[in-house]
Amino acid sequence: MKFNKNMLRLYAVTDRAWVGRQTLIEQIADAIDGGVTIVQLREKDLTDDELIREAESVLALCRSKGVPLIINDNYEVALKIGADGVHVGIEDAPVAKIRRRAGSGFIIGATAKTVEQAKNAESAGADYIGVGAVFPSPTKKNAIRITNAQLEEIVSSVNIPAVAIGGITLENADEINCRGLSGIAVVSAVFSAKDIKKASALLRKKADRLAE
Repeated sequence: MKFNKNMLRLYAVTDRAWVGRQTLIEQIADAIDGGVTIVQLREKDLTDDELIREAESVLALCRSKGVPLIINDNYEVALKIGADGVHVGIEDAPVAKIRRRAGSGFIIGATAKTVEQAKNAESAGADYIGVGAVFPSPTKKNAIRITNAQLEEIVSSVNIPAVAIGGITLENADEINCRGLSGIAVVSAVFSAKDIKKASALLRKKADRLAE
């Protein structure tokens, strides 16, 4: 799947903390139907074999709906199952190493909390950056917040697309003020919602306005 910045408009990162009333697959399906444009499967506690089985199911769903699937951190699993790409944090595998291993056409996203990290990610071959935390995050309680001014400085320092991430909700999304953003990445705002499809639709409208 050829990457373009519009894929990043509403970026959903999974969290099985809210699995129960629905399966993870059902939640992801509702999120995509509501307006999510890209899915990142984030599983920190599964073995590679368990992750492969789950990721293959999620990939089949994403393929059927024309949405890219990104795997968090584990680029070997992403390559093995034919996922569209991987997203790595600052302490994960280096972007340059993944690019050499995966070649062109494999989407690589990287977390950037400073201008230096953003520039390094771009020069190493990243396709996009995730910048944050823009708000306190319930999924990463030790995340350091950045201001709107810092967000815009980081986004404008590179030529690759960027998404804002970290504690973004329907209630606070309008507080983000940054030129050049390609979208927003959300976790609990989608997957903790009672009506995931509706929440995704409302968030998509917010994301569309931010990326205008």
